[in-house]
Amino acid sequence: MGFSLIILAGGNSHRFASNIGKPYQKIGGKSLIEININKARKIKEIKKIILIYNKKDLKKIKSLKLNNIKFIVGGKDRQQSAFNALKYLIKIRGISKVLIHDVARPNFSLRLLNKIIIQMKKARAVIPKIDINDAIKQKFDSSLNEYILGKKRDDLFLTQTPQAFNLKEIYHLHKTNSAKYKDDDISLYMDLNKVKFIDGEKNNFKITNWSDFENLKNIYRSKQNVGIGFDVHRLVPKRKLYLAGLKIKSKLGTLGHSDGDPVLHSITDAILGACQMGDIGQMFSDKSKKFKNIRSSILLKRVLEQIKSKGYFVNNIDINIITQTPKITNLKNRMIENIAKICEISKNQINIKGKTTEKLGVIGKEKAIACEVIASVVRYD
Repeated sequence: MGFSLIILAGGNSHRFASNIGKPYQKIGGKSLIEININKARKIKEIKKIILIYNKKDLKKIKSLKLNNIKFIVGGKDRQQSAFNALKYLIKIRGISKVLIHDVARPNFSLRLLNKIIIQMKKARAVIPKIDINDAIKQKFDSSLNEYILGKKRDDLFLTQTPQAFNLKEIYHLHKTNSAKYKDDDISLYMDLNKVKFIDGEKNNFKITNWSDFENLKNIYRSKQNVGIGFDVHRLVPKRKLYLAGLKIKSKLGTLGHSDGDPVLHSITDAILGACQMGDIGQMFSDKSKKFKNIRSSILLKRVLEQIKSKGYFVNNIDINIITQTPKITNLKNRMIENIAKICEISKNQINIKGKTTEKLGVIGKEKAIACEVIASVVRYD
């Protein structure tokens, strides 16, 4: 039972009131598109991900540098966008089920997604829903009066995405019954007895306006962890000097089992600490020959892959490089660019400060170099 996920991100975001459309708004350095995709990639049953985008956003899509994603231009409305993806999927072997999801709901949990997939083993369609607890009113406007009528809330509920369907069935309904499409794909089903409704999640709300986005940011702030990293290395002749993954021209280099990069070592430790995953010495022992002279960027990338598998992503990194020599000022921009590339975050999520010890101690005597880092991570589930 192979699944495909369709992410609908082709709207105009006209109610969002921002120069940057909803799909490209960022939390923790990741756009809403990336947050949705990163979650989906944790589910082994999802074999293919399709992103529907607005053709005017092509440059923005390319800037995200997304891999192993099928990009399809959206239609004039939600129904046509979903159908564009379904017309492509129906020709793909090994896909029998499809999840259709709005990019504006990035806060679904993996628990919900797994529950939907499990329920699809027995159902033809699975839809998460939220019961309504508030009083419901309906307003009728006329040229003379407004009437407020009560509604029985037990008969009403809210639907969410992701919604799961049998691929052939939902394709056929889109092809033959599109005139009945209202708001989401479940509206195409005439007989709701064929549909399995399950409990949705209150936090899986749809981002429609800016206040919704602020609420989402507050939720992610509550998921933020902070870690501290520190490293110090002797400066010795006949060794290379690496700082932040860059080879620095210097008469002295750092003594270490690996390449001795104190900046990347400190970043690695800070990230591991924020994720409660021990420290760099536990993960990459200096007693192991396989790590002898290894580039620290390789070690950091391995850690980043591990934290992503647990749902963590780097939010920001603040770095103090403590050294009498070399001077850091002219190296900052290059260092920030390289760290951003390694960590796959934006440059504005990184700050570097160069510090001296006013010629005090081993650092002041140019016999050592140290670094301290504070890093924060966000968990996306």
